[in-house]
Amino acid sequence: MRRRSLLAATAALTLTVTLGLGLLGCGSPRMAALHADCTTKSLRWKLTVLKKKPHTTHRDARLSIANKGPGTCVFRGFPVFEVHVGKGPLSNGQGHGRTMPIDLPRGGTLTSALRYKDSDRATQPEGCMVSNDTAVVAAPRDDRDLRPITAHDEKGRRTSMSICEDTISMSPPTEVAE
Repeated sequence: MRRRSLLAATAALTLTVTLGLGLLGCGSPRMAALHADCTTKSLRWKLTVLKKKPHTTHRDARLSIANKGPGTCVFRGFPVFEVHVGKGPLSNGQGHGRTMPIDLPRGGTLTSALRYKDSDRATQPEGCMVSNDTAVVAAPRDDRDLRPITAHDEKGRRTSMSICEDTISMSPPTEVAE
């Protein structure tokens, strides 16, 4: 009798654990605790400046982040994003919205939308705070290892960003469906 109750308890525990893991899934925030944070050096960064919409003073860009590391890592928060001219004026990314930890498998990609005030006819690029074709990026919680990246347009040609404010609005990173 005792042996049968021990066997039943073991079976019930096994079933509970299996169902619990099935409900959590590998991409959930609870499973994210099992992986290390993404580091700047294990990520590949790409900055794409999108075509300017007519009659607007703002410009949109897209920051793409791909995991080129050896395994899955967790992307927790907003990336560091800065555009500056030497040691002079600086415009940095400021996250808007709520972020959740994202399990980023090897080869997986995230994107974050950027929006900034661009030069227009009244404000020539020379009148803006920052005009540069490179930005500096880093993974969240890894801001000691900043990496420069070059801005490109939608066709892949090198382009410049003329930013007329000190902040760049950044949306929460989202996983790109494959």
